[in-house]
Amino acid sequence: MLDAMHLLFDSFWRALVDCLRPKVMLLSLAPLALMVALALGLGYLYWDSAVAVLRAQLGASWLLATLSGWFRLSGPEAINAYLAPLVLVFVAAPLLVVVSLLLVSLLMTPALTEMVANRRFAALQRKQGATLLASLSWSLLSSVLAMLALVVSVPLWLVPPLVLVLPPLIWGWLTYRVMTFDALAAHASADERKEVFRRHRLVLLGIGVFCGYLGAAPSVIWASGVLFAAAFVVLVPLGVWLYTLVFAFSSLWFVHFGLGALQALRQERAARPERRVQTPQALPLSHDASNPSSPTD
Repeated sequence: MLDAMHLLFDSFWRALVDCLRPKVMLLSLAPLALMVALALGLGYLYWDSAVAVLRAQLGASWLLATLSGWFRLSGPEAINAYLAPLVLVFVAAPLLVVVSLLLVSLLMTPALTEMVANRRFAALQRKQGATLLASLSWSLLSSVLAMLALVVSVPLWLVPPLVLVLPPLIWGWLTYRVMTFDALAAHASADERKEVFRRHRLVLLGIGVFCGYLGAAPSVIWASGVLFAAAFVVLVPLGVWLYTLVFAFSSLWFVHFGLGALQALRQERAARPERRVQTPQALPLSHDASNPSSPTD
């Protein structure tokens, strides 16, 4: 247990320091660059047509007439001119954020794993215990189970303490399963990966839950961007960058811990004396002079 706690804190500080490396900082800025590129490209191609369609939909809506009555403007067209682009931005921004984060996460985890492996575990043998297909299948299965657990636990969220415990616990379970598997995929065999999961299950779950609570901070910033529309353009990119930085820290923590645990497991097995099973061998017949029952010539 002491070794596991030492490995926990050691991997935490190493992940924290690695987050300040230029390569990691550049990777954390990748979603912003990708989101801006997607926004500019899609805006250039589809902005005018999308706004026109949205204005037509809003023009036939009772909501627009209600807003016009509230604000006592010159007419629904005055609100429609401002409301349609604003609604389009609020609808498109979350989609761009999710797509950007998914694309970067697929590229970031292997890059961070390779960086840590080359710096700390260059001598650690790569047994390629899981293929890319196996990793994707594991992530998909874990995500489905986590979503089912969330749906089943929804009635329990009405109990005030449980709503602060159950969702982070489920997301922490999902995080530790997916990130630990990805961290060990290239270096551990299937048997070694199962042994690391078995030995450090509670510690890995704790890391996942902690990272789950840590990842809630960008969500608060995104919500602030929705509430304060004037700061939307600033707060949403800031939330995306912080979320990616938290994702990078989580990946680094799991990689440092997982590869450290794998290295300790191999050293333990190498130091363990091999048990050799001796099989009895047939002895040649010989005359024993001291045995009176032995036959004599």
